[in-house]
Order: sequence, then C-alpha cells, then structure tokens
Amino acid sequence: MIKEQGLMAAIYRFFHPCVLAVHPDYKDLECFIKSLSARFLRGEGVVIHKGRNELRKMECGGRTYVVKSFHQPNLINRFIYGIFRASKAKRSYLYAKRFLEMGVGTPQPVAWMDERSGLSFNRSYYVSCLSTCPYIYSDLFERQIDYSEEVLRAIGRTTAILHENGYAHKDYGRGNILFQKQADGTIKIEIVDLNRMHIGHVSMKAGCKNFERLPASPQMHRYMAEEYAKIRGFDVEKCCELMAAYRSKQTGKIDDLY
Repeated sequence: MIKEQGLMAAIYRFFHPCVLAVHPDYKDLECFIKSLSARFLRGEGVVIHKGRNELRKMECGGRTYVVKSFHQPNLINRFIYGIFRASKAKRSYLYAKRFLEMGVGTPQPVAWMDERSGLSFNRSYYVSCLSTCPYIYSDLFERQIDYSEEVLRAIGRTTAILHENGYAHKDYGRGNILFQKQADGTIKIEIVDLNRMHIGHVSMKAGCKNFERLPASPQMHRYMAEEYAKIRGFDVEKCCELMAAYRSKQTGKIDDLY
C-alpha cells in the first residue's frame, strides 16, 4: 500500500511541475503564489537578504509578505527532493504551523510552492506574513534596549517550550530570533528560518547546546538558564554551566566585543 502511494505521488509530481499549498485564510493569494518565479526573475520586491537563499518583501492586495526563494540543490538532491523528501519550503510552512499550535511565535505561514521538471526538483518558495517585531537578538548588543532582561527570559521560556515539545532549531542564531515589547508590557518572541529542525527528545545537554550560537555574557546566560530550567525541571546552575561551556567552544565568536 505504501509503495503504491509513493508511486502515485511520483506520478502526480511528474505531471504537475508546480505543487503548492496555501493557508485557508489566504486562498485569494494562489495566483500571486504561482507567479513568484516570474516575479523574482523580473526583480520585483525589496531584497532583504541575498545569499544561498534569497528573501524579498513583496506586496499583494495592500499587504506585505516575506517570500523566501530557496537555492536550487545539487543534481542528486534535485531527485531526492523531487521524489522522496519534503522541500525546505514545505518544511518551513509545516514547522511554522506547528510552532503556532504549541504557542511559539513565528510569522504567520501563508504558502509554500515547489517547482519541478519531471521528477527533478528545481526551486521552492516559502511565503509568510511580515513580522511586526522590529528587533533581532543582535540588537541586544547594538542598541540600547532597556528591557533586555525580559527579552532574554522570554527567549529562555520560548526555547524550553520548543524543546519540551521535541523541537530544536538547527540554525538558532542571532538573526533568527525576533522580539518586541508589546503595548501590554509583554515580550513577543518570533523564531524564523525554520527549514532545519531536530525532532525528537531534547536532553538537558542537547537543549543547552542549542543556545551555543547566541553570544551572551555570564549574566545573559543566567537569565535564559533560569527560565529554561524552570520550565524543563532542570538544575539552573548546571544549565548555566553548560550554556557557557558550549558557547566557549564556538569558533570565531565575538562575545568579547560586546
């Protein structure tokens, strides 16, 4: 039965070079989503980031969205993604939905789209709403944030919720954690760049290691560790010790500049 389903999926992909899913609340954007490849070729939108992948802000119907175009994989992976494995765009969309279900902030997922040529995978696109958060983790060092302790504690709690639910972000770096202080005084945390995720049990050591790409002073580690340990039922001192130890092993770190 499983083999038959796999064969049917492969046949479907062969005859459908464009496969997409649009969130029910954004069904009116389907034509816009299907036109993304042409829009990127025309250079539409405002480039946010351009590297292996490219992010652009694009407008449609008076609203602004963030579109991420994932780079074309190598020849072998083009067939792996074309037949067996979910694309990075699809994973981003599914993980974003799951994050919101568990109460972890991330920009509202809108759609994903894969483009293929036969069974060979070409490119994929992930679309989300534009985040309202004006700051990223790095801003804790580069700007005067008078509520930084609250932000760090919120990050500790958010990370703990993810780990308790069996998710660990594999690119948990300073550019992928967004935050803002809301009108009611609470701290809003949003996690982005969700295509690479560990799924499964997250131990205390693995959980503390997940913070290793975040520059932090000893006091910053303590704020995060206190909240993280509280939710997960771990020893605070041990979490502090582990976070600092894993961070110290990072090559090219610039903590001393902060």
